[in-house]
Amino acid sequence: MSPFQSSFPFRSSRWLPGGHLQTLYSSLCRTSPQLHRRRERMTLQDGDFMDVDWFGPEEGSEHCVLLLHGLTGSSSSLYILGQQQALAARGLQSVAVNWRGCSGEPNHRARGYHSGVSEDLADVVNQLAARYPTKLLTAIGYSLGGNVLLKYLGEEGSHTPLRGAVAVSVPFRLDHCADRISKGFSRIYQARFMRDLRRYVEHKQCAFSHQGRREELARLASLETLEGMTTFWDFDGRVTAPLHGFESAEDYYQRCSSAFFVEHLRIPTLIIHAQDDPFIYPQSVPHAETLPSHVTLELHATGGHVGFIEGSPWRPRYYLEYRLPDWLQSQDFSQHN
Repeated sequence: MSPFQSSFPFRSSRWLPGGHLQTLYSSLCRTSPQLHRRRERMTLQDGDFMDVDWFGPEEGSEHCVLLLHGLTGSSSSLYILGQQQALAARGLQSVAVNWRGCSGEPNHRARGYHSGVSEDLADVVNQLAARYPTKLLTAIGYSLGGNVLLKYLGEEGSHTPLRGAVAVSVPFRLDHCADRISKGFSRIYQARFMRDLRRYVEHKQCAFSHQGRREELARLASLETLEGMTTFWDFDGRVTAPLHGFESAEDYYQRCSSAFFVEHLRIPTLIIHAQDDPFIYPQSVPHAETLPSHVTLELHATGGHVGFIEGSPWRPRYYLEYRLPDWLQSQDFSQHN
């Protein structure tokens, strides 16, 4: 099979041609699914916390799916809510992770989250595996969450408690992505991300001031000014790198890009990507023939960034919300224990 084909074709809506419309439609037009979820606060090894939101059957459920959101998203992002609803309809339990500071309340440390926080994912996975030793654990990561997931799986190899994984619209090369999103219409997305990232840091500064967290506030105060940042290279050089132990934005991109980890994946993994993703160059996507045999790349001609919308304007259909549960339920994960 050509790496540009899929056995499960995505039929893009004619009324949403191109990557930008596919990317923007849900955030602008989709009605948010109303789910009654159970929130849990998980304490991390360094004493900080991440909030997670549970949905779906708890009694008798033998399979739990972790959901990992993208940059400036949360467990309330529409693609997360829609997927949790779809998984529950199949009888699958899910838990949506909020990265540090993304649940509506600033986390307790100056450090936050970024595209390579595999240590935080490992912490959550290990806690869940210890709590539910007989439960099948799998994960779905979107965009930044997909990059974290693939990096984590590459680092852990066969030692991960996860038995299967799906990664959607992954920025495999973070340096390439930082360049791509600064070009053409994609600069609109970049401006929105920069605004939200600045607010993320400023909200934390305000919270630390009120809470008397002087040491953590001092760490934020030691950063370069947040003013004048217009690109990911700016933000990651001034904020991400110094807060998380990287020498520079370039060092961060090199050490955290999932493209350098995918060859070490040892569990069944599905990767879904669109060639017209406005955040990611097509050449950043690994070639199918370079991936391990248990890793499946489904590369579609269109679909945008975490879009993949089919159907009509009156009845849009979200491809990922039936394709991903289909794949998870079709796998014999026992062969990889």
